[in-house]
Order: sequence, then structure tokens, then C-alpha cells
Amino acid sequence: MTHDTQAATPPAAPTPSTTAIPQPTSMSTVPVTAPAGANGAPIPTGGAVVDGVRFFEPRDSRIEKATDLGSVQVLKHGNLFMLTDQFGDIHADSRGLGLYRDDSRLLSCSVIRVGGARPVALQGSTGANYRGVIQLTNPTLDRNPDDKITPGQGLVGKKLGITRERLLSNDALEERIRIVNFAEHDETVDVVLEMGEDSADIFEVRGYERARGTILPVATTDTRVTFRYDGLDHRRRRTHVAFSEAATIEAVQPGDPTDQGGTIRLRWVWPLAAGADHELTWTVWSSVSQLPETERETSQAELFPETPRVAPDEGAAAYHAWTRSTTAVAADHELFNLTIARSLADIRLLVNEGPRAGERYVAAGVPWFTTLFGRDSIIVALQTLAFRPQIAVETLDVLAALQATEVDDWRDAEPGKILHELRRGETALDGELPHSPYYGSVDSTPLFLILLGATYDWTGDASIVDRLWPNALAALKWIDEWGDRDGDGFVEYERRSPRGLLNQGWKDSGDAIRDRNGNQMTAPIALAEVQGYVFDAKKRMAALARMRSEDELATRLDADAEKLRARFEEAFWVEDQRYYAMALDADKRQADALGSNAGQCLWSGIVSPQRARDVADRLLGPAMFSGWGIRTYGDGQPGYTPFGYHTGTVWPHDNSLAAAGLKRYGFQDEANRLVGSVFEAAQQFSDFRLPELFCGFQREGAAMPVPYPVACSPQAWSAGASFLFLQTMLGLKAHADRRELELLRPHLPDWLGKVTITNLRVGDASCDLLFHRWRGTTSAEVLRKVGDLSVTIRL
Repeated sequence: MTHDTQAATPPAAPTPSTTAIPQPTSMSTVPVTAPAGANGAPIPTGGAVVDGVRFFEPRDSRIEKATDLGSVQVLKHGNLFMLTDQFGDIHADSRGLGLYRDDSRLLSCSVIRVGGARPVALQGSTGANYRGVIQLTNPTLDRNPDDKITPGQGLVGKKLGITRERLLSNDALEERIRIVNFAEHDETVDVVLEMGEDSADIFEVRGYERARGTILPVATTDTRVTFRYDGLDHRRRRTHVAFSEAATIEAVQPGDPTDQGGTIRLRWVWPLAAGADHELTWTVWSSVSQLPETERETSQAELFPETPRVAPDEGAAAYHAWTRSTTAVAADHELFNLTIARSLADIRLLVNEGPRAGERYVAAGVPWFTTLFGRDSIIVALQTLAFRPQIAVETLDVLAALQATEVDDWRDAEPGKILHELRRGETALDGELPHSPYYGSVDSTPLFLILLGATYDWTGDASIVDRLWPNALAALKWIDEWGDRDGDGFVEYERRSPRGLLNQGWKDSGDAIRDRNGNQMTAPIALAEVQGYVFDAKKRMAALARMRSEDELATRLDADAEKLRARFEEAFWVEDQRYYAMALDADKRQADALGSNAGQCLWSGIVSPQRARDVADRLLGPAMFSGWGIRTYGDGQPGYTPFGYHTGTVWPHDNSLAAAGLKRYGFQDEANRLVGSVFEAAQQFSDFRLPELFCGFQREGAAMPVPYPVACSPQAWSAGASFLFLQTMLGLKAHADRRELELLRPHLPDWLGKVTITNLRVGDASCDLLFHRWRGTTSAEVLRKVGDLSVTIRL
């Protein structure tokens, strides 16, 4: 995935009938329509009062391009997620702060001031993922004795205890502020909440410039607020806010020096006796509907629907059920345990509902990729398959339902292809971008087949294979007929959509694929790791075909895989570097810069055993290995930068696949060295959370791994990396069809003495295992076994 929008400049959208509204000079002018309502009556404009509803003139909040995600607090549950600063505020800056759902920002401003000042942050926690608490206090407050609202001589700092608690459900945010007066005298506390909504599409927050729809006047009562936006996709998006007590509401005035980018301010004034406290609660949720031209929305019933209940036990119950149904891991290394626990919680945090009712999937990452990605969802399912096979089954079903059935150049789709990305925001729904869904991924389709085969290995459930067999055959046909564009036996990519991705492997930024001189390659491009995926996919599909007694198909697929292996060796091996090229370009010229691609070739098994040692040495040599992990692109080459998205950074998921590949070829010590380096990096990040990526600076010159400024965190396949690392060390390999669990050369590193695995499932059986390292060797013991299962250790 890339943070760069590789699309052409969008065409100008039709300009709606507008009325210019005066705005502060620092803000852009907002076009506001006045569409006809019922019987031709216009929608009320700002300043109007209709049936007890007051309307405030809208303003377009600044949509700042997000360039830094530092010090961001993240909460998510279901499809709703929230990014705030460390004070709990949402305001316009370079971090993309906001409350989001379905690729749209529901709140772009939510800022608390107490006594006219920003509170002092003491501590913040988002450890529960769906619930966060921030403890604050007041700074010293100077006051005017003649102030009519809060007269007095001032309040010294740290006399008010201020708690902001946020709770997310699947559908709504509930925020609660509690203020306690710890002063030895009575106080009058003035609380102001500034709010605004821009309905920005997530691509706009990432810097995509486009024409916009119409922001309508803000509808208010003393306890309710509704923001409204009419999008170019002919949908009206609303953000509803309901308060537990009445407020005084006023517009944010042009030129106000305290302007935080909101539209309105709500004010409460509370007298607090010494030792007394006061609470205020508000609930935020959204609604979307098709936009009839005559829709008026003026009554309170229309503007202010019933407030949803945010159940405090909803998230807790979901996480409890998730943990109980996942294989448990415990080691004698507490920091390792914390990393595993954080990874498991992060994967649960990223679970989204949909796209269809009753479905769910693991979204790729917060904030930019909080949606369905084919490649990412498959890889996290593979990483966690040994510990939670339910993810794999859900992922296969969701992706199969959206498999392409026809040619669509706009979306880079062909029959049998598995999607790259599905979006549900305005830019996708109005056709500006092709993400509805978009199929520009060359690797999702073979990875889908790998996941199907691996899922059968762990579950032994032939009904899954039977149900998805037509999808699997369609994916195979895509590989042979559409993926191989020139008949040379390799799967290549080349975009046809003018808004599509230039590079369509996992390294999809525009500068990712290069030769040793730093030159970028011309499409169609055949990636090394993709040929490995196809090799593995055909071997696994051959096994499934044989299980289904389709022997002719099985024989053909095995033969295809071996022919591909031979062609791969001939075309991709770079003799003078003793390494594999990243790719071949349109002229079959090697992209022979040193990249991490070959590590994933080890994982798939396409690498010649005679050349595996050379690959391992290169991966862990000084150009590729930073000390914190393997870089995407080797140091010292033209085009290398330690903070290049795919040209020098370290990606935990990439390292997890490389480690599994090293183990596959018998390099246990090298695999453990890599595992240890990434786990050490995890311990340096907040909450032991592995981010999407981090910079590739050499460890000797950087005592800590250097964060990448706009990395998603949490990120699904980074969280999943922890589990694949563990599976690699323990050598877990299932053969559910023959009721066997194979422990292939289990090898704990010297920093890990004991690991206990509880409720590991293979088919309909389960077991508990104890791994113990003693004097350089690792032993395994079966502590409990339920069902018919043999456990075999192979050294």
C-alpha cells in the first residue's frame, strides 16, 4: 500500500448552484446550496430559527494533508474509529485527527477548553482499544474580577481534576467529561466545546485535491447538534450529537484568535463547591441517505433522531469472546508476552463489519487503510492461521464474494481476480476513484489460493474447499490467461485504469522497483515474489485437486509449478550478486537492485535449495539488515533512503515472511536472529505495538528504531507478524486431513526459555504444548490433548 495518490488530477465536478458565504480569511469560501424543500420551501439558512431549531451558517474546516501521525491516540470498534491528540482533542493539523466511519470524517473538530485554557495532560490510556481515558488538570487561570461568567481572582494550577473518557460501540461514540474541584473553596467552572464537521473523504485527508459537495447549515437545539453534508455521490451525510444537559450555543466568529477550526461552540457554566464534581456526556453517531432533490429536513424529528445507546459492556464482551476463542500463548519473557497480547488486541481492533450483512474482515490499518484490502487481509490470515483459523475462513468468504467476473479497465478487473481495495467513501461512490472495489493487485489472486490450501491444512474442512472451489478455479484461470500477459510463463502487471496504481505488488509506491543503477522499471513488470506465490498456489491447488479426486488437474498443476521454478531460476538469478532480481521489466530486463523480495521467495519455496544460502547471507548482510530488521531496499544503492516507503524502510510483515522462509530452508539460527531483532524493535514502540513500518537507519547509529512519520499504527499484518514469528520458532505445521501436528525443528532463541501454547486446534482436535530450551536444544511436550491427533517432532 502506498500513501501517495498515483492518480491523475481529477476532473472538475459540476459546480452546484451556490451562494457565497463570507468566511474568515484563513478559511476557504464554502459553497452552500439552498435546494428546494417540500412544496418548494427552501432549506433554512444560517441564522434562521424554525420550529425551535436554530441553524448556524456552515464553514468548511481546513482539510490539512496528514504528514505526521506522532502522538496520536487511536480508538476503534467495529467500523468507527477515532484519532485525537494527547489531550483528547480533534483539530485541524497535519495528523488527520477526527472521528471516522466508512472512509468519511464525521468530526473534524472537537476541542475542550476549561476556564478558557487548554487543560494540562497528565496521562492517557487507550489500552482497551475501544475505550480510552485521559487524565488532565487545569493550568493556572488568571481571571478578570469583573468577568460576568467566572469572576474571581484566579485559580492556581492543579486544582481541578479533569477526566475525559471515550467509549466506542459499533455505531456511536460516547464521550464523558468529569470535573472535580480539589480547591479548598467554591469555584465556577466554564467549559467550552468547539465542534465542526467537514465530511472529508479519507483520500482528501491524505492530500487528494478535488471538488467538494455542499455543507449545509448546522441544526441545533440546546441539547442537540446535527451537521449535514450533501456529497457529489448524491448522498446526505449527517453527524448527530446529543448532550446530557443544555448548553449555550454560538457560532465561531471570523477572526476569533481562539478558532480551532470548528463551526460552533457550546458552553456550560457549573458552580462547584469544594470537593464537588460534575459530569457531562455526549453521544456522536452518523446517518447516510440517498439525496432526493426535494428533501427538506426541518422538523426536530427529522433532524434529531433517537440517540443510540452505547453499551459499556459491548466492547468488553467482544474482546473477551475473541481472546477465549484464540489459542493462548505464554512465555517466560514478559516483554514478549506483552507484544503478543498487544498484537492479538490490535487484530481484534481492526475487525470491520461487512461489506455484506453478517460478514466481517480484518481491516488493513488505522487510519489510512481501515477497509478491506485483498493482499493484507490474506497475509494476516496466513500469519494467524495456527492461532485463529476463523480469520482465514471469514477472509476467504468475503473475498470470494467480491471476486471479479468481467473485464473493467477502470477498476483494473478481469474475471477471477481478487480485489485490491474496497472503499465506501464519497470518492469511490461518485466514481472519481475506481475503488468500488479496485482490483489493481497482482498478488491477491495467488495469495487467495495459498490461503485456501493452508486453511485446509489447519482445519481439514473439505466443505470450505467445496464451497470455494469455483472461485479457486476462476483464480487459476486468471493466473494463466490474464496474469501472464505475454505468454512467457510469468505473472505480470500493468495498469489500465488512469487512476490505478503504477506498481501493483505489495511494494506499490511509484519508485519501489529499480535496477542496481537506481533506474525505475517499465511495465508490464513480473515481480520475483509473485512468481513464488504462483508456484506455491499451484502446488497447494494440486494437493486440493488430488483430495477431490481431480487427478488430471493435480498432475497439470504440479507440472506447471515445476516449469515455473525452472524458468524463475533462469530469468531472475543475478550471478554476480549471488541473489535474485526484484523483478523483470517489459523487455525482460532484470530489476537487479538488492531488495527484500527474495526473502518472500524463500517463504514460498520457489528458491533453489542450492542457492538458498546465498539468499540468506544477502538478507542478513550489512546492506539489507539494519539490526532492527531486513530493509525493503539495500543500503548504499542509488535510490536508497532509510525513510523511503519501499526504498529502505523495515516492514515487520515482510520480515515475518522472510523469517519463515529462512526456517523453511533450514536456517533456524538466522530466522531466530531476525525474529529477535524485530521483537526488540517492538519493545521500543508505544504499547509494544509494531507499526506498519519504521525507518531503516543502522542500529549502531540509532539506539532505538526511528518511527516512520505517517505509518499506520495499528497495522494488521504488523500485528500478525508476531504470530508468524512464533509459529516459525516453534515449527508448527498442521496436516489436519491426516490428524497430525508436525513440529518441524522447534528452536527457541537464547532469549526465550519457555513457551506454553494452550488450545491449539488442528481440525476438530486440540492440544496444549510446552516448549523448553535447555543447553541450546529445544524440547516439546504435549500437556493435554483432546480428540484424535498425533504430534510429531522432526529435527
